[in-house]
Amino acid sequence: MKASADALQQFIDASGPLVRVEVTRAQGSTPRETGTWMLVSVADIFGTIGGGQLELMAINEARSLIASEQRDQIMDIPLGPEIGQCCGGRVALTLARLDAQLTQTLLDTAASDDDARPHVYVFGAGHVGKALSHCLSLLPVRTFLIETREDELNAATAPIEKRLSAMPESLIDAAPAGSAFIVLTHDHALDFIIIRQALLRKDAAYIGMIGSKTKRATYLSWHQNEGGDKAECDRLICPIGDVGVDDKRPQVIAALVASEVISVLMGSQAASC
Repeated sequence: MKASADALQQFIDASGPLVRVEVTRAQGSTPRETGTWMLVSVADIFGTIGGGQLELMAINEARSLIASEQRDQIMDIPLGPEIGQCCGGRVALTLARLDAQLTQTLLDTAASDDDARPHVYVFGAGHVGKALSHCLSLLPVRTFLIETREDELNAATAPIEKRLSAMPESLIDAAPAGSAFIVLTHDHALDFIIIRQALLRKDAAYIGMIGSKTKRATYLSWHQNEGGDKAECDRLICPIGDVGVDDKRPQVIAALVASEVISVLMGSQAASC
């Protein structure tokens, strides 16, 4: 798995003895790929190797390992009817007690993965912005919630990074290549300013603005009046999350937008490999 370094450190600190369960071979159809891992303690788990009977067997073996004098173990598991799974593949798992060296390796890898995660900038901490922040906090991205209103920003409870800024558009230039910009502030004029700045980033993976087709047309007119090229707006997604679901509840909009953004970001990562 790719874990947040902070979340991983918190889990390790709060747990007793731990065993790492890693997929070291995956043949045929399997729930997860080689290199996927999870941590198992006496009472809890961190991460997943795919769930189902495979994971249950691994958890039980890991806890038996904790209770024994052994330091490691290898499991070779066919994913067939005999264990209640029908994937049809075969998985080899390596179980190893977590020591200082392995702990540091996992933390270093998690920190490196954190640095490599795509950045997503959510401008606006209104109802949809807060809901979207929660959705994105569960995904392998680094999310920033940006707001001009301190009270609204403080009311956001998602475990993401927050930025209070009187000029939110000023944060766009410092974003790394391949970032996503999602604009849904309380002020249409501010939305337009932020989108105009985002469109100057030719290396942005995603630029989206909440609204309607009418709002898009209004922005397009404003963009041209400001000296912008109409063709630049071809990269602007507005409305965002527009897949024909007629439900305006913030949580539904947030789920649709998160799906849209992660599809673009994961596609961009695959294309750059």
